[in-house]
Amino acid sequence: MKLYLRMLMAVFVAGVVSTGCVNQRGCGVDMQAAAVRSDAMLDAVFQAIQPEVRWTHGFTSTGMCEVTRRRVVMTDISAERRGNFLGVVERFWRKSGYRMTAVNNNAEFPAIYARTSDGFRVSLRIGGKGQAFFQVDTPCVQESEVADSTSRATAPLYDGVEFIPRPNIHSDFWSAGAPGVAASRS
Repeated sequence: MKLYLRMLMAVFVAGVVSTGCVNQRGCGVDMQAAAVRSDAMLDAVFQAIQPEVRWTHGFTSTGMCEVTRRRVVMTDISAERRGNFLGVVERFWRKSGYRMTAVNNNAEFPAIYARTSDGFRVSLRIGGKGQAFFQVDTPCVQESEVADSTSRATAPLYDGVEFIPRPNIHSDFWSAGAPGVAASRS
């Protein structure tokens, strides 16, 4: 037991020495900087998805010391393509050094969850009608104001609307086999 505790302490100390701080809150990172990093993480994963999908901003929320950024995919992801979609994202996250923390293999509502080495938590969940939801939760950081994302959505914005509608953009690839989605270029 003593050896285990010594090894655990050594790993903790090595982490503190290599990063220079115990958590993001003490590293000079504030909520706005963390939100910008979240946007960059989301931008990168959307660039990795080919053929591209169309998305809009979900709402941003803040806690006492963390920020959550969300994006909602407006391209219909058919049941036949959900596994492909999650696979593309999972491979990109792994290649980017993220550690997978959970996978929900539910056929209708699958999801994947991952974590970066500096404590950002990312998720992709598939909801009703094949709508994909991306979310990034920051670690605890210094409190500050948080501006809206400057990333440009590729689908219509739904400002002032209580709920973002179900996916309404057709993709010849991602929507393959999905009935009733309006045809639109993606």
